[in-house]
Amino acid sequence: MPPAHPFDDDKLKEECGIFGVVGVTDAANFVALGLHALQHRGQEAGGIVSHDSDQGFNSARRFGYVRDNFTSQSLMQTLPGPIAIGHVRYSTAGSKGPTQIRDVQPFFGEFSMGGAAIAHNGNITNADALRRELIERGSIFQSSSDSECIIHLMARSLQRNIPERMEDALRRVEGAFSVVAMTRTKLIGVRDPLGVRPLVLGKVADGWALSSETCGLDIIGAEYVREIEPGEMVVITAEKGVESLRPFRPQKSRFCIFEHVYFSRPDSIIGNRSVYETRRQIGVELAREAPVEADLVCPVPDSGTPAAIGFAHESGIPYGMGIVRNQYMGRTFIEPTEQIRNMGVRLKLNVNRALIRGKRVILVDDSVVRGTTSRKIKEMILDAGAAEVHFRIASPPTAWPCFYGVDTPQREKLLAATMSEDEMRDHLQVDSLRFISLDGLYRAVGEAEGRNPRQPQYCDACFSGEYPVEPADQIQKGFKLKTAAE
Repeated sequence: MPPAHPFDDDKLKEECGIFGVVGVTDAANFVALGLHALQHRGQEAGGIVSHDSDQGFNSARRFGYVRDNFTSQSLMQTLPGPIAIGHVRYSTAGSKGPTQIRDVQPFFGEFSMGGAAIAHNGNITNADALRRELIERGSIFQSSSDSECIIHLMARSLQRNIPERMEDALRRVEGAFSVVAMTRTKLIGVRDPLGVRPLVLGKVADGWALSSETCGLDIIGAEYVREIEPGEMVVITAEKGVESLRPFRPQKSRFCIFEHVYFSRPDSIIGNRSVYETRRQIGVELAREAPVEADLVCPVPDSGTPAAIGFAHESGIPYGMGIVRNQYMGRTFIEPTEQIRNMGVRLKLNVNRALIRGKRVILVDDSVVRGTTSRKIKEMILDAGAAEVHFRIASPPTAWPCFYGVDTPQREKLLAATMSEDEMRDHLQVDSLRFISLDGLYRAVGEAEGRNPRQPQYCDACFSGEYPVEPADQIQKGFKLKTAAE
């Protein structure tokens, strides 16, 4: 695929989206719709595997958007059957250059008791060690993805059936994983013991659906039933419904708090709480923690919008769409000349000059990663005649990389890893810069007392540097964990 636009290079990249359906006619069509709703979680490539009693297992893997591939009638006719799973991908492990088709999930394996396909959202933090062990024992890997380790571990298991083999395999795996898998008749869903990555269950007609987010259930008209709980495995058949198993030792949940801030769609529900309402409440907390005299509160589209609405409401400062997003500029815009490349952010965003001119503007954004985009947006606002520019950021400073399924730059490339808040303000050359505090973020997601430092309620490693699962592979490569002094 062509390179992403520079605007995208300054955002944390979505992990992946997974979806599965059993007990409906032409299940792959439902999966394609579900993946379309989860497209924000991965835009590089997608895949679907289905099973039909006459034709057996069939699969299709394609680069690009779901809408450009899995809306073709001729393609969807090759994926018949009442059970199917799918995956949309952004590379967090595996190829870091151009995506290879061999790395596109779901992965499929043929076992002595029949075939199985698996799709994984998250990152396996001991994948390198597992891969070396498996290769030494004779496994032949087809991809560079950490997820393929699960298939090989299942193949080597001595358990009697595929769900038991999956349990066996996942007990060897460390890190973060939400998994949807399928056999000829069973749809399987699993979350890791800490529940870092999301997975929800829905009821659709006479069948069942699993999705990374509730917005995937909405698009197929499925009724949201509940979240798959941390450490839970569900085995679903059209005949028997949902069977719940507990293959792991119980642990206290550490769901990814950045799902609330940025990754999940605002119309999704997490923990019986609206993502939109949480983001609006982040803006309310920001206005309380970091007030400033100004004339206009303006979101950086689109992820800063709910927080900007909350900030404006709490502060009493008018809200306005000072920046307009070009909805028809895809991630893979072809940039044929250096002149067009230098236009940078302007290809995606344009300033509403009549609204901005002469105003003291508060810009609300979801995060600052490298800071390159923030500087360009600030320059656009000043060029449009703004009197002052104040940044308010709807997450704490991102100072540590994520090893649980989010593609984060190396630590030295994260602005907050090398600069204080005041130094970042000077670097961005803005009148003021404030991030929401970690306690403020916890209050916004419903923790009235804020963060419990002894036993944090969420995974917030990208902000705190406190990793709930030791990133063994990265430590072996030289990554330094947070010291007591930090």
